[in-house]
Amino acid sequence: MTKSRRDDRKSGKHPLQGFRVLVGRARHQAGGLSTDLRKLGAEVIEIPFIEIRKPRSFRLLDTALKNLSTYDWLILTSVNGAEAMWDRLSKLRLTKKSLKHLKIVAIGPATKKAIEKRSIEVNVVPEEYVAESVVKSLRKQVKGKRVLLVRAKVARDVIPRELRKAGAQVEVVEAYETVIPKSSRTRLRAALRNQSKRPGVITFTSSSTAKNFVRLLGAARPGKKRPPQLEGITLASIGPVTSATLRELKLGVDVEAKQYTIPGLIQAIIASSRQ
Repeated sequence: MTKSRRDDRKSGKHPLQGFRVLVGRARHQAGGLSTDLRKLGAEVIEIPFIEIRKPRSFRLLDTALKNLSTYDWLILTSVNGAEAMWDRLSKLRLTKKSLKHLKIVAIGPATKKAIEKRSIEVNVVPEEYVAESVVKSLRKQVKGKRVLLVRAKVARDVIPRELRKAGAQVEVVEAYETVIPKSSRTRLRAALRNQSKRPGVITFTSSSTAKNFVRLLGAARPGKKRPPQLEGITLASIGPVTSATLRELKLGVDVEAKQYTIPGLIQAIIASSRQ
């Protein structure tokens, strides 16, 4: 690292100068995180661990959207879910007016922003951007109400299970699915082998990125400890659910965001870099 780069780090201008960070978000979502990391001086490698695809069928989602008048609450767990819903509403020639009567829940500020940019009011944003916080926010409000949950094909069942216990009628519909990008396997393994391109930090922004990372790495089953390919690399998690998955996979967690957002993840990486 040159003297000017060291000075930039010390001054706080480029706190991640000299760090190489691997971003594993889906290709169409990696830009924001990568751009912010580069502004802070980091060298960024983009190798997607997940790919977002349309579900095999939109039948259940379309049926729910055609019958929005029968629901009281709508829960959107991600930007991907929100965007998929807007797309289907458009194809069905339904307008945003069909959502006006609903109380809408958004998990996380990015999802909230994706909803509000359509001039739709968001009624609830849980304090923490995890399923348990959604349940805590809604438990006393949904008894006897019909709730539509729009989410990925594979997701945790905490929200529907607990809201049903609270007396709600919950319908879960799939808006998209996540798959493993096969082309990333060779790139990931090459990056970990090449000392001149080897990342110092790997980011994980969801449980899906963690699970797919293990498959791309070639470790089909969790071992007793972190694979040797990852020795000396900092694993950075966006929040407790992702961290729990990383631990279940025997990868461990070195850095966890205090605020479960992309800016929160970046701040946690910066804090770790100063230690």
